[in-house]
Amino acid sequence: MKPLIGVMPLWDEEKDSIWMLPGYTDGICGAGGLPVIFPFVSDEQDIAQLMESCDGFLLTGGDDVSPSIYGEEPLPGLTETCRKRDDLELAVLKKAVEADKPVLGICRGLQLINAALGGTLYQDLPTQHPSAVPHTMDPPYDAPVHEVTVEPGTPLHELLGKEIIGVNSYHHQAVKDLAAGLEVMAHSPDGLVEAFRRPESRFLWAVQWHPEFSYLTDGNSRKIFRAFVGSML
Repeated sequence: MKPLIGVMPLWDEEKDSIWMLPGYTDGICGAGGLPVIFPFVSDEQDIAQLMESCDGFLLTGGDDVSPSIYGEEPLPGLTETCRKRDDLELAVLKKAVEADKPVLGICRGLQLINAALGGTLYQDLPTQHPSAVPHTMDPPYDAPVHEVTVEPGTPLHELLGKEIIGVNSYHHQAVKDLAAGLEVMAHSPDGLVEAFRRPESRFLWAVQWHPEFSYLTDGNSRKIFRAFVGSML
């Protein structure tokens, strides 16, 4: 039996519709898992029933995280948020941590995890943390656009065997204050958190870059998906 992995849906406000980038599900399938896309549900028992059948959870990229989660008012530069998505992912993360089921966060997923566990975010990097590092790249998104430093001694360094890697990047929000209990596993040249983990969890990792776009061309991206799925075997 393959590990069943709940994948958080993407949201299209204009079309009033959930959707999915195939790289998330294909990356999981390529690593030996079986993905299932969650619906937007709010009932606690419904969420618990969905989660009971899953071995792990992928928190995907997408909309900005609502600043109310980390106690701030919206600032200029904040773009579209989706509160029903925030609420679903907050509930899933809480229950996953309690049950010690593996979680991988990608881009927004990293930001949501940090905010949910008590950290804060830059709502808009160009206005709050201007930098020459290209955090928002042009397509195609499967090539590296800047480097990150992987912290020696971390599981990510052990997995990749490298201290410097190239990553793709497409985000305008980022970790400002890291939540207590999280450990930085990689950072960008301008000091932003690019990857972290929660040491108390069996597997709770998050990366700011996009392995769902680069898993076909980048061995490091495939290794991250394999580590996630492998934590359930």
